[in-house]
Amino acid sequence: MLRQFTDQLDQTITINYPPKRIISIVPSQTELLFELGLNKEVIGLTKFCIHPAQQFKAKTKVGGTKKLNIELIRSLKPDLIIGNKEENTKEDIELLRKEFPVWMSDIFTLEDAMKTITQIAELVDRQPEAAYLNYLINAGFTDLQTLALQQGIAKTVAYLIWKGPYMLAGRNTFIDDILVKNGLTNVIKADRYPEIELQELAALKPELILLSSEPYPFREKHIEELKMAIPGSKLMLVDGEMFSWYGSRLVKAVQYLFQLQKELK
Repeated sequence: MLRQFTDQLDQTITINYPPKRIISIVPSQTELLFELGLNKEVIGLTKFCIHPAQQFKAKTKVGGTKKLNIELIRSLKPDLIIGNKEENTKEDIELLRKEFPVWMSDIFTLEDAMKTITQIAELVDRQPEAAYLNYLINAGFTDLQTLALQQGIAKTVAYLIWKGPYMLAGRNTFIDDILVKNGLTNVIKADRYPEIELQELAALKPELILLSSEPYPFREKHIEELKMAIPGSKLMLVDGEMFSWYGSRLVKAVQYLFQLQKELK
């Protein structure tokens, strides 16, 4: 059966419904598809789609999120490709759209993420499973926001994602929305992912600096480096997946963020 869907970039696609040969080119959305029970239907993913580990090992890798192997994708003959505006390149997506139905997400907030879960479930005929995931996510983050208020967390924060040059998550990002929902105020006013010098960051006087495990793998040694440059801030390593993966990982993120809030009190 042919059905039409409109993605989050307002592009309309026509697919054989439900799709039987899916390639996912975004890690968090790949994990979501497996959580929805599409073990057989997902035939390809990227080298960064590491969860769940068993499925990652078993499936064909079609390159990286920013550097897809177009010829390999062609050979797999997908009837649906699922991507994301920020994580995939415009050039790759435009090329793939000429030959395949490509559904794109565009996510900035937790609410956007929940909407995406619903829409992807509609694409792949897994609405009840998605409704349950969204119930858990909504309940968990509602509790997190309540606890942040009750515990008076209200700290200023900088969230580092890269080194050489140093880059941070700014406003108008999914990470920023997750910070806000946990009582944290981003000291970075610029949009997206601006570069910064350490003396500039020190001048902003964040009470807290979070060093993400991805995309740059910050470690304990980096805390020591930053302490020298920004002695007035508390520095913490955090699991980047819990702040930036916007699929079913949000269920796991709730428990992680509960624990983080306890450490911030």
